[in-house]
Amino acid sequence: MSTIGVIHYNWPGYDLEGFARRASDIGYKSCELQIGDIWDEADDDGGRQAEVMREMFAGYGMTISAVTAGNDFIQANRGDFDAQIARYRRVCEIIPRTGTDIIRSDGGWNRGDKVPQDQWDGMMLEGFQRCAEFLERLNVRVALDNHGVSTNDGDWQLSLIERVGSGRVGVNLDTMNYRWFGHSLEKIDHFYEIIAPHTFHTHMKDGTGSRSEYKGAALGEGEIHLEKVLECLRQAGYDGAFTAEYEGPEAEGGVGYEKCYHWLTEHVG
Repeated sequence: MSTIGVIHYNWPGYDLEGFARRASDIGYKSCELQIGDIWDEADDDGGRQAEVMREMFAGYGMTISAVTAGNDFIQANRGDFDAQIARYRRVCEIIPRTGTDIIRSDGGWNRGDKVPQDQWDGMMLEGFQRCAEFLERLNVRVALDNHGVSTNDGDWQLSLIERVGSGRVGVNLDTMNYRWFGHSLEKIDHFYEIIAPHTFHTHMKDGTGSRSEYKGAALGEGEIHLEKVLECLRQAGYDGAFTAEYEGPEAEGGVGYEKCYHWLTEHVG
């Protein structure tokens, strides 16, 4: 069942419970968290913190729609790559304790610029193929985000999904990130069409421009063809969270997120 949701990690001035209270007051019914909100890698508590967060948000009438894994499969060192797979497996064991089965995932970041670009695809493909071996048993789904510079192409995302060959590997559709990367609005509309059937989660985001020219905006106040996004998702039968992400100038106090909520309630229901 679809919900109108929100991400929490770019709300300034709120701790996690303050965010939950404010988001709930606005009207949001679900939220996306980061793995650090529910799990301390250095002091693994077996998922107890994840359950605490689930109960805390439930107290504000909210569910957790997805959790960001924080993975990075572009690694110069083979040992570090294997460690990322092991970590991802543990993340997939912890996240369902929040009540969601969706792991919003990165492909890779190439931190330190140590890996040639022609190796990125192979590393990300192997990473997700190895993860696909345990997704079914752990009953989780991978929502690959289109952000940064390694995964921000819808044609490539579709290719990766097809090559991995698992129905549990799909996408987190960020409506603005393709534009940030530099794709034309017409090309982005094509991405929406081919990616919608594989969408497990969304970031509903608006703005204008690319790279250094990018400016965030409330939903409906930028140049993104949001109605096209909704049309494609409806045709694909999407029933997940419509999750607002705001990067505009009115972040303080959740003002921009109030605008996004009102747009979503008007256009999504």
